[in-house]
Amino acid sequence: MTRVVLVTGCSTGGIGYSLCEEFSRKGCKVYATSRRIEAIAPFSDDSIERLALDVNSDENVAAVLAHIVEKQGRIDVIVNNAGLISPGPMVEVPLEQVKEVFETNTFAILRMCKAVTPIMAKRKSGTIVNIGSVVGEIATPWNGIYCTSKAAVLSISEVLSMELRPLGISVVHIAPAAVRSNISTNGQARFSLAPDSLFSAYLPDIIRRIHASQGPGSMPSEVFAKKVVRSVLRDPPTRYLTLGGGAWMFSLFRWLPRGLVLYLIWRRYSTH
Repeated sequence: MTRVVLVTGCSTGGIGYSLCEEFSRKGCKVYATSRRIEAIAPFSDDSIERLALDVNSDENVAAVLAHIVEKQGRIDVIVNNAGLISPGPMVEVPLEQVKEVFETNTFAILRMCKAVTPIMAKRKSGTIVNIGSVVGEIATPWNGIYCTSKAAVLSISEVLSMELRPLGISVVHIAPAAVRSNISTNGQARFSLAPDSLFSAYLPDIIRRIHASQGPGSMPSEVFAKKVVRSVLRDPPTRYLTLGGGAWMFSLFRWLPRGLVLYLIWRRYSTH
């Protein structure tokens, strides 16, 4: 049976866009969503439907899910991929930006899960995929708000994997490392350092950190998508997956003394 898949955060050039194309190649009926539908370029497979979805709106989320259920009768897989960053020293990021990051990266995932759970529970079947990050497990300087929002996503995934299992719903947590996407470009556009910042000397380090995931060792989003989709469509799906450039290093860090890890991370992202 063709699986019905909804992916959030599918703007052109991002991993959500590549996930949509790969799910479609595997024979799924795919709904690609973004806050602005014009941000999603036409796909190579014109059967992928593009929908406008503001993951921060209860009403919009309910309307989009109802639309898909009306047309398809179910939702088999939902991928919570929408996200953003607000780089800079944690104590100097404006609180309005902090709230915006948590609203999109964390609260929106809860909103989507709350809305889709009754739909999946009716059929005692379904998979929720949450896109976290390796920095949600091993934090780095200069992108702390993103790190903390993704740390919360990991907890959400782990709790839901226990609580939703009796309803027949699987939960998959994906922790990308360096994967090519638009995240650095978008992060750079949101970043500014005040003239009187206490961290002015670290500006080159902050800029380097913003673009750290987009270096020559980063994984192409198409390769990332193939591995993720294969894991998600397994029966049962993989509960946890980390991949991308440098993923091995963050996996190693989880086994080392935390003080040593923080020292090494600081030295990696600071020249002072």
